[in-house]
Amino acid sequence: MKGVWARLNTPAVRTRLGTVAGIAILAVLFWRLGTGAFVDGLRRIDAAALLGALGIGLVTTAFSAWRWALVARGIGIRLRLGAAVADYYRALFLNAALPGGVVGDVHRAVRHGKDAGDMGRGVRAVVLERTAGQLALFVAGGVVLVSMPSPVLGEVRQVLPVVGLGVVGACAVGLALRMNRAGSGAASASGRKRGAVRGVLGEAREGLFSRRNAPGVLVSSVVVLAGYVAMFVLAAEVVGVGASVVELLPLAVLALLAMGLPLNVGGWGPREGVTAWAFGAAGLGAGRGLTVAVVYGVLSLVASLPGAVVLVVRWYAGVRGAGRASFAPAALSLPDPGGVAPGPPVGLRPRPQTPDGLEVGARPRSQAPDGLDGGVSSEKYVPKESVRLDRSCLPFSAEAREGRPMTPESV
Repeated sequence: MKGVWARLNTPAVRTRLGTVAGIAILAVLFWRLGTGAFVDGLRRIDAAALLGALGIGLVTTAFSAWRWALVARGIGIRLRLGAAVADYYRALFLNAALPGGVVGDVHRAVRHGKDAGDMGRGVRAVVLERTAGQLALFVAGGVVLVSMPSPVLGEVRQVLPVVGLGVVGACAVGLALRMNRAGSGAASASGRKRGAVRGVLGEAREGLFSRRNAPGVLVSSVVVLAGYVAMFVLAAEVVGVGASVVELLPLAVLALLAMGLPLNVGGWGPREGVTAWAFGAAGLGAGRGLTVAVVYGVLSLVASLPGAVVLVVRWYAGVRGAGRASFAPAALSLPDPGGVAPGPPVGLRPRPQTPDGLEVGARPRSQAPDGLDGGVSSEKYVPKESVRLDRSCLPFSAEAREGRPMTPESV
């Protein structure tokens, strides 16, 4: 059983299971409510709704990238705001286009870690940034669901004290274990683990809760959450629900909480199921809730389309850079720092010659008594024309084209 669980508890298997679960949820919804809600939602989307989605997406993406840059700076790595906006757009598009809903964030973390030269801090910066967004959603969502009328108001009020007591108990147990280990003395491995945990907590404190970063992280998280709610209200207006913002706010919070479940296909699945149930429980109609969720998903995808542009532009820039590198010359002859132009290569420089036409340092060929060449020296030289004429007067020394016989030695 342990081996089977180890094989099933892998990222690839979890992603596939989440994708299958999301498809199953959508299949059940379309089976029970029909495909008319999906088609009706697509038909109601117009140009004004698309422009509104792009505008809301620009605001939420810019503030999310700003939060990411603040967190990265808090833990000691630099991130320019312009690059953060482009990378965040690309991550949003990948999250919306690929199964799992987190592929874009993983790509963003790995790329930033490589660019910064610190993979660990790059990944932790993205994790802390996403944690800040989830904390803002949980806190604001809890307040909304407890204080405003919603289909889960009674259940939340009953569960909230239990959850609060559980959190307090967990903190007490953790504090007791820490004091016990401190009193009895832990092993070196446990000490290293505690040191790693303290380091992560220290980075979280500097990145999220320090005096320099806390105000910016709080403002950006509130603006991003407000943008998501505004997108949901826009989708409800496109469908023509006719409910007020106060009535739609708890339903939007429930839909956003459902989107965090890892059982989706690019964000589709639990959001549609929870929205259909919440609208039905609120008396607005489950079919209309499904249509609102479909429109919200399409508008969110449209808001992330600038990420596709960023992806294509950077891919094209990478291809052009690789092409230029492949066609670049292997070596270039550049002048020296003194400004003197380089001469010809050493192997091609002409060597000085003596008045008789021989190169300086070259040995003349030795000749036999009968005037024949005694051998060819390994030193190369080019005789002048006068030397060639003198040699032509010797017997059996002419070249083959002059019509004279040649000895085997000369050949």
